Amino acid sequence: MYWSLSVSVFAVGGMISSFTVGWIGDRLGRVKAMLVVNVLSIAGNLLMGLAKFGPSHILIIAGRAIVGLYCGLSSGLVPMYVSEVSPTALRGALGTLHQLAIVTGILISQVLGLDFLLGNDEMWPLLLALSGAAALLQFFLLLLCPESPRYLYIKLGKVEEAKKSLKRLRGNCDLMKEIAEMEKEKQEAASEKKVSIRQLFTSSKYRQAVIVALMVQISQQFSGINAIFYYSTNIFERAGVDQPVYATIGVGVVNTVFTVISVFLVEKAGRRSLFLSGLMGMLASAAAMTVGLVLLSQFAWMSYVSMVAIFLFVIFFEVGPGPIPWFIVAELFSQGPRPAAIAIAGFCNWTCNFIVGMCFQYIADLCGPYVFAIFAALLLAFFLFAYFKVPETKGKSFEEISAVFRRKKRSATKGAKAMTELEDLRGSEEA
Repeated sequence: MYWSLSVSVFAVGGMISSFTVGWIGDRLGRVKAMLVVNVLSIAGNLLMGLAKFGPSHILIIAGRAIVGLYCGLSSGLVPMYVSEVSPTALRGALGTLHQLAIVTGILISQVLGLDFLLGNDEMWPLLLALSGAAALLQFFLLLLCPESPRYLYIKLGKVEEAKKSLKRLRGNCDLMKEIAEMEKEKQEAASEKKVSIRQLFTSSKYRQAVIVALMVQISQQFSGINAIFYYSTNIFERAGVDQPVYATIGVGVVNTVFTVISVFLVEKAGRRSLFLSGLMGMLASAAAMTVGLVLLSQFAWMSYVSMVAIFLFVIFFEVGPGPIPWFIVAELFSQGPRPAAIAIAGFCNWTCNFIVGMCFQYIADLCGPYVFAIFAALLLAFFLFAYFKVPETKGKSFEEISAVFRRKKRSATKGAKAMTELEDLRGSEEA
């Protein structure tokens, strides 16, 4: 019970704090908010680092909960800030760096967690406390970062400060195009006011964008990737690997390398095409993994099929479904609804993370080698949804992206009206 709680309470913390992302981001500003929430990370990791000096299970669970609160805030504030300071042409590439930072952290923790380093009876508290050092480093580095020009210009109306911030970010280049874009977005934000979470769900204006935002988060978590990350060592053991821990680290290396590759791909190929390609590749890999695990008892070489499938699964995840959901939500919404949209998307992501973390092992015990067939079916559904509903946001301003949804809404309304008229016509003919 303590083990399960220490794993899942992290996601619970993220679920709770994700709702406050918009509020704290608007209240303090993007940079100050990120500075302040680092205190949570330092405090939570300090508790875990001191676990040997008190009731270990209570300190670890409390520390994990506080770090979860920090991660829920950070995973919303960072993409929001990055999307607002990035040039339109580089917004996707720079947004992918958030995912790169996450997978790099996972890889470092996997290596440091080896028995002969910090993953032993003596050094494990230091391993758990080290993330606090990363937060401390971020605290000092953020002091060098300018505030978001969009936040200064649109939310606070501080035009000169916004220009200074933009000049620090862009150098001595012509800023008028971006200033004009921000002015257009400001006018739109003034006309739509600040949008609450409730309004986001009740207004038909945002409905399609909200559905897309939530579905990309669900597809990221329910794709099966966290099942791979949480239980990859166990999967490699079932596949007959002699040193499963090193195979898991290999997954982390592949994860990091292909996230770097996706940084360069996302602006060339576009968000939508990479997202679709990644989902289809993961679907094929999940099917191959299922075949490999089912036939493992009959053919020993099927262990290699399972291993290759795991690596391919991770590769395709990092091509699109991994990094894109983190920044596409900020691209789908203009300044007014953006904070609320990021909050609900973050809550959705953390909730799905919690469900997978809590339930996967039970489902795996129940379904045995067929467990990844469930993920294959889900991936097919996500692919079909993305094909018909997810728009391309590459190189588009926030206003242009909003216009895409307005056109879809009008076409859907016209289609529904045409169907109604056709039914009325048939009814009159029958009469």
